[in-house]
Amino acid sequence: MSFLLEECTFYELTEEILKNCQQFDCDNADLNDFFTNDALNYRQELLGKSYCFLLDKDPSVIVCAFTVANDSIKANFLTSGPKKKVSKAIPEPKRFRSYPAVLIGRLGVNKDYKRKRIGKDLMDFIKTWFIDPNNKTGCRFVVVDAYNEEGPLAFYSKNDFIFLFTTEEQERAYTGLPAERELKTRLMYFDLIVLSSNGEGE
Repeated sequence: MSFLLEECTFYELTEEILKNCQQFDCDNADLNDFFTNDALNYRQELLGKSYCFLLDKDPSVIVCAFTVANDSIKANFLTSGPKKKVSKAIPEPKRFRSYPAVLIGRLGVNKDYKRKRIGKDLMDFIKTWFIDPNNKTGCRFVVVDAYNEEGPLAFYSKNDFIFLFTTEEQERAYTGLPAERELKTRLMYFDLIVLSSNGEGE
């Protein structure tokens, strides 16, 4: 039984929803601030769109929320190791300099609804959303800049996301981050072809 899909309903996160719902709290100040104060501006500036699931028995409760935006994996800028990892499942004639992707910019689960597998169900929902036949654009990968903390990295790993760079040192070199600066996020990706009915990953 999926609590998210059976007891909640999917909506775009709008000004009306934010006005009529209880304050969203996912136990992360940065995420709370984004969904409360920045998500609508991102939509207005065409930088990302936010969505949410509301609780059916009390639609004033935002159970979870996420933001997505267009992105790509720019294979031609990667070193040989990460480039091979990303390109290996793509047939030779179809290999490009970059591959279309969707970025999960923000994702949070209401702190009162943890331990209900909502994060897993939400991730499955996002993945299948972008291989739906009605999807209007090609999208090969889902990518995320995960907080470089044990909890978020474990969450995405459990949901079959892979580190684009094996080590933090490789990622620092790619991003040009000085050695003394903290690496706050890690680039991770999921290859949607493994879910596609037309994919070779089946």
